Amino acid sequence: MTPKPPNILYLHSHDTGRYVQPYGHPVPTPNIQRLADQGVLFRKAFCAAPTCSASRACLLTGQYGHNNGMLGLAHRGWSLNDYREHLVHPLHNAGYHSILIGEQHIAKRPDIIGFDQVIKIETTRVESVAPAAIEVLAGPPPEPFFLSVGFFETHRDFLNPPSLRDALYSLPPGNIPDTPETRRDMAAYKASARSLDQGVGSVLEALDVHGLADNTLIVFTTDHGLAFPGSKATLFDRGLGVMLIVRGPGGFQGGKVLDALVSHIDVYPTLCELVGIERPDFLQGVSLMPLIRGETAAVRDEIFAEMTWHAAYEPQRAIRTDRWKYIRRFGDRTKPVLPNCDDSPSKDLLLSLGWGERTIAFEQLYDLAFDPGEADNLAGDPSHEHVRRELSGRLRAWMEETSDPLLHGDPTPPAGAEINDPDQRSATEPTLTIA
Repeated sequence: MTPKPPNILYLHSHDTGRYVQPYGHPVPTPNIQRLADQGVLFRKAFCAAPTCSASRACLLTGQYGHNNGMLGLAHRGWSLNDYREHLVHPLHNAGYHSILIGEQHIAKRPDIIGFDQVIKIETTRVESVAPAAIEVLAGPPPEPFFLSVGFFETHRDFLNPPSLRDALYSLPPGNIPDTPETRRDMAAYKASARSLDQGVGSVLEALDVHGLADNTLIVFTTDHGLAFPGSKATLFDRGLGVMLIVRGPGGFQGGKVLDALVSHIDVYPTLCELVGIERPDFLQGVSLMPLIRGETAAVRDEIFAEMTWHAAYEPQRAIRTDRWKYIRRFGDRTKPVLPNCDDSPSKDLLLSLGWGERTIAFEQLYDLAFDPGEADNLAGDPSHEHVRRELSGRLRAWMEETSDPLLHGDPTPPAGAEINDPDQRSATEPTLTIA
């Protein structure tokens, strides 16, 4: 008897990084913890691009951003080269019914992506998304289904801190000064994370109530790191590191924690192997199923990541191994591109301390064993020149192999794209529209 193909629930959030309870952070998220306790948590999962649209596009096409076309933000004019490469299309051919609820951020018009159903709701916050998801699961939807449930949380603006205690005592990320302003800022993030967790819990409960949990594979992740300075829209681990928790059929059970390097672009080929559909030729990731079956301790030696546009142009590429991180910036700008950092009290504090005038090196090399915070740039250290040369060569080879347009100069934004000037302070300032 042929096994029944699993339903797939793609649960995702904005700007959460790994700042949730099962990754050891003091952010109470009991429903996400429950998911980890029952499934498989990837401790070293990374996005392929630390910006909202590019990250999601990489996961959902299994390709790097400079290959799928999403070099910037969808709501600012970028799009996929071919929406037929989105995951819903091979799943549709395999008999899956696809439904989109809430955040998607890879197209200005969600109807062009290819979902069978797009549920219209008032907002993409938990208050609207969770009830819509519960209603769909109560239907029940045709099986097998691919259900994308996207929460706006924990994007800025955050919710208000729920208590004076949180505002006084919450510790900001390690690269941010510990001050009253940043503690309150982190407390506000935690309030949004609690809201996210409640939404996740509501959807998990609906799966249980309607008898769908046992045959539903849940893929829970976020697009990139926190919306704090030095995280989102950077190629540090704080920007690239993401939560990735998978629960369901195929071996994704038991509360396991895996430390292998994995990339968002590996999700698509993993689902192809698990569901039993042919792997499209354009995929650039690797299946994680050998890890799940215990056949190997690693499926890749490195992850690659890129940043081109967020609000403004800031081209850079990176390679990360278990031990090392190498970042290469392109162009001639040596100062921070401030519009690419979301406005916040933490940003205001750093700007008051002179952050906008600090110099950024074109090459950065970090020893993640002794410098996990990526603060000590070894790119100019003669004793590490052999490492810099090796990683620089591997990054260059990847760029050549994947036909990265940065090899030939600055790529051209699409007509109609809206971009900020790198010299501006905020993404909220007037933009230039490309003719």
